[in-house]
Amino acid sequence: MSTLAIGAARTRVELLQFFRERDAVIFNLLFPVILLVIFGSVFDAELPGGVPFTQYFVAGIAAAGVLLTSFQAMAIELTIERDNGTLKRLRTTPMPPVAFFLGKIGQVLLTTALQLVLLLTVAVLFFDVTLPSGADLWVRFAWIVVLGTAAGTVLGIAFSSVPPNARSASAVVTPPMIVLQFISGVYFVVSDLPGWMLDVASLFPLKWMAQGMRSVFLDDTGWLQVEPSGSWQTTETAVVLVVWLVAGLVLARLTFRWLPRRHG
Repeated sequence: MSTLAIGAARTRVELLQFFRERDAVIFNLLFPVILLVIFGSVFDAELPGGVPFTQYFVAGIAAAGVLLTSFQAMAIELTIERDNGTLKRLRTTPMPPVAFFLGKIGQVLLTTALQLVLLLTVAVLFFDVTLPSGADLWVRFAWIVVLGTAAGTVLGIAFSSVPPNARSASAVVTPPMIVLQFISGVYFVVSDLPGWMLDVASLFPLKWMAQGMRSVFLDDTGWLQVEPSGSWQTTETAVVLVVWLVAGLVLARLTFRWLPRRHG
């Protein structure tokens, strides 16, 4: 079998394992939907530019959901598999390492797509969120999702070497994600955030993904005049995500471990 064929087979295995873990399904697939239901039910105010809160919030939570299924899920999952010996056993098989990572990437792409479909379906049916009307906006949405997923996945692979063991994985991986969501304009209106906080958030991909998603879901509204940068900065968003993708690939190559630290 070719490496691509083995990677496709491995993707199927990863998906089966994922859907057998009820906690992972609820947290990775349904958590953004749950947040949308909670925030959309509590906050019904109209934001500057005549934008409904749910229309703004769905853009931010879509961006956060992409990093949830890629970076956070990947980092925690690999840490657990390294600690319980799964990676060690897989490394001793004839399967090429590239095929293993192709399986992980395939699983992330498919679960991310399913999560976004569920999120947008609930947003449209129950919160009157308006979907993008032009093909160009859907193309922009697609490349933001693909680049964001790719960057988040390789960064998750690299970051999986940071937690010392499986017990501490969630405690080490989750807090940075929560902080980034608050300072990147996911839960708070980005125009209300202090300038220094936005400057810090600009160093990381989530801020740019959220801004890119706003350019998709708020393009036909009056929100652009409220945007702190005064423009959607789609070129800058693409550049930042590509830079993080390349940096993640380098870091993953340098730091990924098949064995726990206790094995040296």
